Amino acid sequence: MQLSILYFAQFRESIGVSSEVIDLPPDMITVADLVRWLSNHSHRHQAAFMDLGRVRVAVDQTMADFDQDISGASEIAFFPPVTGG
Repeated sequence: MQLSILYFAQFRESIGVSSEVIDLPPDMITVADLVRWLSNHSHRHQAAFMDLGRVRVAVDQTMADFDQDISGASEIAFFPPVTGG
């Protein structure tokens, strides 16, 4: 199954792309599994996900936690915490 991954702000800058499409391995069930897999994919991904406290994620345009099931998802977006003022 193919999954679109979107990167915003410092994630886009750190990884060097705004999006990518991956073939989701069958053992990848949660957002945390995806982050671990991406971090092993390249040093840029590893650096981007070093501080998970500063990572926000949306699964199919709905805010999600790292334990969110991604089986059946078509899009995952990573972005920094949003602040207002």
